[in-house]
Amino acid sequence: MSDVKVQQKQTLSRQEAARLIAALAEGLGGDGKVTVQLGGSTLELSVADQVGYELEVEVDGDQIELELELKWSTSSASAEPADDDPDEDDRSKKAGSKRSRSGKGGVVGEESEDV
Repeated sequence: MSDVKVQQKQTLSRQEAARLIAALAEGLGGDGKVTVQLGGSTLELSVADQVGYELEVEVDGDQIELELELKWSTSSASAEPADDDPDEDDRSKKAGSKRSRSGKGGVVGEESEDV
């Protein structure tokens, strides 16, 4: 169970979404301090030098969902990000094959696995 969980959902323009992601990227690439806007307040996160990364794209009819997850430890003793996703082995096996798909919304994708 999480110590703290904050979730926010809202509708943004594509440009607003780009600015949000760029601000996150700037903090990650700079001093590792990431500021997240939560309504009228902000949350500052200190990001470790090593992060776990997961990207998921799901196409369901005319809906496309892209999820980006970054995970890191706040413990200085842990040099490696925790890997507690039991489904990752299945996704890694599937990721070895290339797939291409295009349709409504201009989705063209190729899955690959970094080795």
